[in-house]
Amino acid sequence: MHEQEHRTSGLVPGVLVRHPGQPDWGMGQVQSAVGSRVTVNFEHAGKRVIDNDIVGLRLVAPERDF
Repeated sequence: MHEQEHRTSGLVPGVLVRHPGQPDWGMGQVQSAVGSRVTVNFEHAGKRVIDNDIVGLRLVAPERDF
């Protein structure tokens, strides 16, 4: 598996994430993921396109992070 595939493999539509460098954006829901580009709809920042190779979005475990 290539590194890029590994970094985005869990980022499928509907998954909840956080941006490690923008905690004030709140939780985000992945809308789409194509290559390293992930479109996320954040609670307090709206829709953003993130390059996951640069940012490294953090998956949210709902039972722990709510």
